[in-house]
Amino acid sequence: MATAYWQDTQVEREGSDSFWNSGHKPTLIAAFLYFDLAFMVWVLLGPLAPDIALTLGLSPAQKGLMVAVPTLAGAVLRVVNGLAVDRIGPKRAGAISQIIVIAGLFVAWLLGVNSFGGTLALGVILGFAGASFAIALPLASRWYPPEHQGKAMGLAGMGNSGTVLAALFAPALAKLFGWNTVLGLACIPLTLVFFAYMVMAKDAPNAPAPRSLTAYLSPLKQADAWWLMGFYAVTFGGFVGLAASLPVYFTDQFGLSTIAAGYCTAACVFAGSLVRPMGGALADKVGGVKALTAVFAVAALALVGVSAAGSVEAALALFVLAMLALGTGNGAVFQLVPQRFAAEIGVMTGLVGMAGGVGGFYLASSLGLAKQWTGSFAPGFLIFAALSVLALGGLTLVKAGWRRRWATADGVRI
Repeated sequence: MATAYWQDTQVEREGSDSFWNSGHKPTLIAAFLYFDLAFMVWVLLGPLAPDIALTLGLSPAQKGLMVAVPTLAGAVLRVVNGLAVDRIGPKRAGAISQIIVIAGLFVAWLLGVNSFGGTLALGVILGFAGASFAIALPLASRWYPPEHQGKAMGLAGMGNSGTVLAALFAPALAKLFGWNTVLGLACIPLTLVFFAYMVMAKDAPNAPAPRSLTAYLSPLKQADAWWLMGFYAVTFGGFVGLAASLPVYFTDQFGLSTIAAGYCTAACVFAGSLVRPMGGALADKVGGVKALTAVFAVAALALVGVSAAGSVEAALALFVLAMLALGTGNGAVFQLVPQRFAAEIGVMTGLVGMAGGVGGFYLASSLGLAKQWTGSFAPGFLIFAALSVLALGGLTLVKAGWRRRWATADGVRI
């Protein structure tokens, strides 16, 4: 199937095995743009949270839940989108998801969000943007051979840099026009990207044939799937949980303005986004297992340091370090997924992405609860650091078996 396709098209590539000549560049660019703007609006409530909380009189726990709901909704919807990718193709599934998000934001702007319940409802709609993960990655991945999966998935996944756009621009726009107007303004770039996506994106010709619904979930019967989901719950969960929560953290912990907190958040998120493709490339070179070993160790140490940080400068430096590690881990996990589950890449992207969203929901909501119950964010960071250590222990436990059992293409490391 996929192997035969790469053999049949070898002549067309005129013997070149370079990354850029091995796939479909317009689709890779479209996947990145879709993912980038989708992630921008997925975490939009985070940078707006201080202003929304002030307007609606929200408690710390309510703020934590408000910014966490989009990640949980995105987690659940990633499974739905993973199924849709395998059933109707990634391009069509992506088009439907984008229309839902644009319509939802437009209605929210038009009618206004006037209650805590309204923010949660909006969070569910924004979950469709977060679920773009399960569409954009298979859309790009299916065009590339095994030896370039890490780079292809990393470049498409670099769309999580959209969280930087939200952190940079949302607070300033909210100050100029009001936070509710930001919801309507977000529809403009989303609509432009939607049209570009429809022109540029193309489904790969080697898509697997549709299967029964029960067959889609068959990977859950295998322990390897659960391990990969658990690892991504830590790497991506940490990334998106911090991306959504840092504006609240910097304003509550150090009294920064919403704009200054947005700049600090953008610096952290940019670091994690920038290294995602590097993480994929590193995993292609040294193996995803080795890359993840370093990731979990560094992330745990950085988060422990954050829990005791006494200044903005110290916290910012440690958050950047944590995000660099977690971003690298995101790329590394998705170098491993197609090596083990190439035939089920659509549903596995959804399942693993779901686990990442659950991890992000836990971190964002736990930070709000920790602040309300103890008066400090520190317990939330310490517990997530402990989860990183547990992930490191699990990776140590399974790595020998993976290297022995997984059948990989020549030159592909795990």
